[in-house]
Amino acid sequence: MTSSRTTSLPLPDADALAHSERLAGLIRNEIATNEGAIPFSRFMELALYAPGLGYYSAGARKFGHEGDFVTAPELGPIFAACIAESVAPVLQQIGPSAVFFELGGGSGAFAEVALKRLLELDALPDRYLVLEPSADLRERQRERLQQNLSPMLFELVEWPDGPLPGEWSGVLFANEVIDALPTPRFAIRDGEVYEEYVVVEGDGFARTLRPADAFLGNAVRHVEHRLERAFADGYRSEVLPQLPYWIQAVSGGMQRGAMLFVDYGHPRGEFYEPERSDGTLRAYYRHRTHADPLLWPGLQDLTASVDFTALAEAGVAAGFDFAGYCSQASFLLGNGMAGVLERIERMKDPAEQQHRRNEVKKLTLPSEMGERFQVMGFEKDVEFGIAFMAGDLSFRL
Repeated sequence: MTSSRTTSLPLPDADALAHSERLAGLIRNEIATNEGAIPFSRFMELALYAPGLGYYSAGARKFGHEGDFVTAPELGPIFAACIAESVAPVLQQIGPSAVFFELGGGSGAFAEVALKRLLELDALPDRYLVLEPSADLRERQRERLQQNLSPMLFELVEWPDGPLPGEWSGVLFANEVIDALPTPRFAIRDGEVYEEYVVVEGDGFARTLRPADAFLGNAVRHVEHRLERAFADGYRSEVLPQLPYWIQAVSGGMQRGAMLFVDYGHPRGEFYEPERSDGTLRAYYRHRTHADPLLWPGLQDLTASVDFTALAEAGVAAGFDFAGYCSQASFLLGNGMAGVLERIERMKDPAEQQHRRNEVKKLTLPSEMGERFQVMGFEKDVEFGIAFMAGDLSFRL
């Protein structure tokens, strides 16, 4: 399943290709039993999360320099320490019963640093929960945290199988999670809304269009209404009509607390710019970005940018107060980065000092993660405090 568009990508080895072919077979079977086509969102769901085969469900390394992409917590301890600083007041307001609920734990790097920093800030939660869909990653997280945390801190960590049942209070945190939610793709044809589907073509897959159902069609019309303009014929993009339901599901019975989301994306007006006429969907493979999401299922990450205006609407609809929205650079600078910079300048080891300076640059420079990634917070009967005092961007929503 190769194409001329992807000849510059390094070829997977035989074992990886065999793994991908097993997942492709599963997808072909589902297509065959669904009148020859499945929505692109379903293809994305299988490609990323099919048990034992999907990109996030199987065991291949994904994070860091040996994987396909590097997330902020993998660069070093600064990101997690600043996030811990931002939510410490919330955890302290809730008190001894507070829960920290991390969605998608990656390598465990975030949890390791966050727990140590929360201990220093006298803001340890009663429980630290990691919702991780990959059994392989859960095991790696467990090993890392057991090796690098004191027994007292490690005992706080749990890996639930889903959102928390019943009532709870605390902090929900998600870094680069919403961009990986399986997203419907829409297209405009003769003024009508169509949905992108995936069909079998030769030994691979191809995309086609079918009339959108009312759920997706209404979501697209809602976007047009908010933009105060109709999409042009031929315009294609993504929309997440399920986002409000997802927010309600993951926050569950939270009675008191805060939600904090970090991701790349745009406010609605920028997300749906006329010039962005093929949306934001892209694939990541060995630190290369390309535009063929149907290539090598299970071996590459599929992602779409976040519509932060839609996220703000979903959080408020779930019963939370909007707390703030700013760039990652502004958020980190407003939540402990100044102290980090002072400690870096006092370092005796020149190599470590340079390493940390480089980490700060990657996290904060506009050409790196600083402006491309944004932070949005919500609160319920608590206050973030100064977390969003720097660089407020809510006027752009």
